[in-house]
Order: sequence, then structure tokens, then C-alpha cells
Amino acid sequence: MAISKTARIHPLALIEDGAVIGDNVTIGPFCHIGPKVTLGAGCELISHVVVIGRTTIGSGCKIHPTAVIGGDPQSVHHAGEETTLDIGDNCTMREGVTINTGTAGGGGRTVVGNNNLFLACSHVAHDCHLGNDIIMSNAVLLAGHVTIEDRVILGGGSAVHQFTRIGRQAFVGGLSGVAYDVIPYGMLNGNPGALAGLNVVGMTRAGMDRPTIHRVRKAYKEIFDGGGSVRSNAARIRDDFLDCPPALEILDFIAADADRALSSPNRTKS
Repeated sequence: MAISKTARIHPLALIEDGAVIGDNVTIGPFCHIGPKVTLGAGCELISHVVVIGRTTIGSGCKIHPTAVIGGDPQSVHHAGEETTLDIGDNCTMREGVTINTGTAGGGGRTVVGNNNLFLACSHVAHDCHLGNDIIMSNAVLLAGHVTIEDRVILGGGSAVHQFTRIGRQAFVGGLSGVAYDVIPYGMLNGNPGALAGLNVVGMTRAGMDRPTIHRVRKAYKEIFDGGGSVRSNAARIRDDFLDCPPALEILDFIAADADRALSSPNRTKS
């Protein structure tokens, strides 16, 4: 066990031998830290927090009561193999959040980036890969092997099917069922979820200027309202948008290999 001399640990907390506790970490009463856990500098565990498994948490994270971080994957294929969970810096996990380690068959690793906010009772399943600056609202559920890119917002009670990708700065409305991939900057609502245009508010807040937003809208219309399939439309117009990186991001997302179909407007997939 390696505990920094500057760590503040309540006498009613349980820290198992082998855990690594960084500088200025605060661990409140009735927390349980497993023997293969590493907590980065400045982390705060308020009380009744469980961190187990081979879990590494970066600096400056704050974990609220009843969260369970690093639990075994909830998969019938898991046979007790040692897998990992890696969480970046400055993440907040509110009450009842659960984040699981990976599975041997899924790469063995669940990964969470930096500056993410997980509101109460949200869940990240095995082998998910999350980027940075993501907001998962209350009771959002991610199934296994989901990929969430940077700056995505998921509304309360939404649920994401396994192996689904959600592109950068997409917005998922509350109570939506995300059964298929969501393009970058897309806005998805409903159950089953369908695209309802672009996340213009998010694009504006991120500093995208109006001419660029109009170009992305034009690409969106040609992708989903063109005469061919979504993928053939995207391939056909790619050269027309080489000067517009956000539009290219959408086109490259559509062209990439994927396990799920694409969410589309007015219909569930394409």
C-alpha cells in the first residue's frame, strides 16, 4: 500500500493493501478502496464510495456517495479475468454512478477521458470508450462496447445500445433510445431514436461561426435527402466539403467501419 502523507483518510474508511493513494486525496467515511486501485492527486471521495478492480483514476476527480467504480463487467461471458478501468482527470461521478471494467473478449479495458460529468445513477458498461467533456445526465445507461466522442450530451434516462458510436458534440434527448450510430453534431430524439437535425446550439457555443454552420447544414441535407443511400451520398459529396472540417468529420464518421447502422431523420436507421 502506497498512501501519500498528504492524503486525508477518515478512520472509518477501508483501504486495502496494495492501493495507491496520491497527494492531497480525501477519502470520507465508509469508503472501500480495493488493492489494485490507484487514485490520482486531489481526488475526493465523499463517503460510502466503492472503488475496486484494477482501476486507475486521474487527478482532481470527485466521487459522491454510493457510486461503485471498477466493478466486474455485467456480462455472461465474464469468467473472472482481470481487466481494467482507466478514468482521466477532473471527472465528477454523482450519487449511484456505476462504471465497470472491461471484458477479455472486448479488449479488456474500459476507458473514460477527462472533464466528464456523470449525474446520478448513470451507468457505463464494460469496454466502453468515452472521450472528454461529456455530460451523462441522470439515469443514462450505456451498454457494453459503446464509443462516445468528445463534448457529447446525453439527456436524462436515455439508453444506448451495445457497440453504438456517438460522434463528437452530438446531443441525445432525454428518454431517447439510441439503437444506431449518431453522427457528429447530430441531434437525436425519441424511442426508437431518429435524427432531428444538427446540434446548432452546441456548435454555436463551441465557437463555430454561422457560415460554417450553414455549410454543415448543407452537407447534412445532401447526405440524408440525396437520391442515393446515406453512405453513397456521403462518398459522392466528400470532395465538395474539403474546406469544411466539421462536415468532413461527419462524412468520415459515416465512411468508417462500424458494427451498427446509422441513425437517420424520420426513420430509425440507414
